[in-house]
Amino acid sequence: MTDPQVALMMLGLFIVFVFLGFPIAFTLMAMGIGFGYYAYFDERRMWRDHLRLDETASGWEQWSTWFEGFLNNRIFDLFVNQTYTVMSNEVLTAVPLFLFMGYVVERANIVDKLFTTLNIASKNIPGSMGVAALITCALFATATGIVGAVVTLMGLLALPAMLKARYNPSFASGIICAGGTLGILIPPSIMLIVYAAASNVSIVRLYAGALLPGFLLVGLYMVYVVGRTLLQPSVAPKPTKDEVPDVGFGKLMVMLMTSFFPLAVLILSVLGSILFGLATPTEAASIGALGGMLLAIAYRAMTFQRLRESVYLTVRTTAMVCWLFVGSYTFSAVFSYLGGEHLISEFVTGLDITPLQFLLMAQLIIFLLGWPLEWSEIIIIFVPIFLPLLPHFGVDPLFFGILVALNLQTSFLTPPMAMSAYYLKGIAPPEVKLTQIFSGVMPFLFMVFIAMAVVYIYPGIVFNLPNALYGG
Repeated sequence: MTDPQVALMMLGLFIVFVFLGFPIAFTLMAMGIGFGYYAYFDERRMWRDHLRLDETASGWEQWSTWFEGFLNNRIFDLFVNQTYTVMSNEVLTAVPLFLFMGYVVERANIVDKLFTTLNIASKNIPGSMGVAALITCALFATATGIVGAVVTLMGLLALPAMLKARYNPSFASGIICAGGTLGILIPPSIMLIVYAAASNVSIVRLYAGALLPGFLLVGLYMVYVVGRTLLQPSVAPKPTKDEVPDVGFGKLMVMLMTSFFPLAVLILSVLGSILFGLATPTEAASIGALGGMLLAIAYRAMTFQRLRESVYLTVRTTAMVCWLFVGSYTFSAVFSYLGGEHLISEFVTGLDITPLQFLLMAQLIIFLLGWPLEWSEIIIIFVPIFLPLLPHFGVDPLFFGILVALNLQTSFLTPPMAMSAYYLKGIAPPEVKLTQIFSGVMPFLFMVFIAMAVVYIYPGIVFNLPNALYGG
């Protein structure tokens, strides 16, 4: 077999192992080292000291020298260097800080007050409870960026309230599932940090570029909720005074000041300091982590147990991301050395397709990968395969990253592997069927595709804000 054929076999085996359920990070590292040992095998370099031994050398000396030669393969040097590169990456330093902020805010008991306040404030809007749930999801998802946590908490809080208000179970489920995934798109998003590290795109420009598409998607969700309620009022009946009490303007302002504004100020402080160049993403994430702790203390929700849980979950998730990067970097370096990247590049460029066709092909592949894989694995492992092809088709990596971020919303919403649906089903009342949740998310999935089409037709939605803030 030629080296490029070995590289394709390497990629094929990896996909097989993924579907068999092997841990992805360790599979990447094992395959990178295994195939790398073959790729960098140099008998003369590895066993030169062993070959220099004379016949008088003892058996132990011969064996130990041979074993040292066995380990003297450049793949081990590569693996150590890649590990050091990941651990010293300044962009990735922001990941644990944003995660810690999210886990602390998640435990600050702010979501129930936020949803109640927004529900009262929007009671005159058609589908008011759904709109309130979407805004709550967007704010909370932006603060945490943890899809499972947002869907679970909102499912425990908002879904029973919506069902009690006679909302259609499918409609209510779709709102919570779709709203819970927004945190991986709207800054300060951890997914965008990971993409920036993988693509070498400025995280500041990436945050600025993602802001308007994020608002666009939230707006489309709200248009669908309000529009469907107007056309089909039975799916979201107008709440009664028992379900949503009348509250005076002054009291409503107090409720907003104590629930909505603290979280909004925390998010805007973190995001604003990044976008306006007042702090690096890592520094802003540090401010956000401190702000999350102060918020939890202000709500009297900060206990040692909750702090310990937040630290533990932060370390666990950060370790997963870091080792995914180490494995991916090692795997991709060996894959490229064997000629696999060049082979794929030649194949795609030889198809003689247009930039639109390339984008459609890439986004379709990412859409399909979203069924069995998490967003982190797609961004770290598979997106870098497309990045070298972008200059050939004249596609800006920033624009491509925003399309990918929009596309990855679908990985949580597309049956049969819609993780948001399974998160919600795990805590939903027994009468809410999984098929109802699946049918509820489908219209929101269609909204994501509309958002992607709008972004492609009007790329200024992505570029205008970064260009205005930082120049073209």
